[in-house]
Amino acid sequence: MSKAFTRESDAADDEDDDPGGPSPLPQGTKNYMTPQGYARLRAEWLQLMDEERPKMVETVSWAAKNGDRSENGDYLYGKKRLREIDRRIRFLTRRLDQAEVADPSLHHGNDQIFFGATVTYATTRGEERTITIKGIDEADALAGEVSWISPIARALLKAREGDEVRLQTPGGVEVLEVVEVRYPAPPA
Repeated sequence: MSKAFTRESDAADDEDDDPGGPSPLPQGTKNYMTPQGYARLRAEWLQLMDEERPKMVETVSWAAKNGDRSENGDYLYGKKRLREIDRRIRFLTRRLDQAEVADPSLHHGNDQIFFGATVTYATTRGEERTITIKGIDEADALAGEVSWISPIARALLKAREGDEVRLQTPGGVEVLEVVEVRYPAPPA
């Protein structure tokens, strides 16, 4: 049988989720995203579909014409990269289909914590921290963004400025005081 008709598979390729991506959505939850997060994922999806995948298909096609595929590095790398691109496209397609876009600017001026809020809170040790509650696919801990399903976000959601909330941590219960709640201004 020709190698062209056999499936070149790695164990990781059989998984449907993107291994480098965020964790899967918890069962029964919505995939909330800010409009900016949705636009970023959609831009990545379009870039993969319109630019990267067609270029890689062209490279693989060219490499396939160069003879023995078993020793053709361009062909082998191209096929592997094409599988990675396809896996990421499937992942992004599912996430975008499941997305529930929630605009945090609708809560501008509100002092209650909802999705998209930027919250400054104080710990019992006197430290102040600021976080922004975002979607699973757009949270970036290094930028002070946490997923709305994270323990800290769940503890803070629906609290108001001045409220104290309890956060269960591995070291015990920590009391946090909500100092400030901000939302982005609505577009002009």
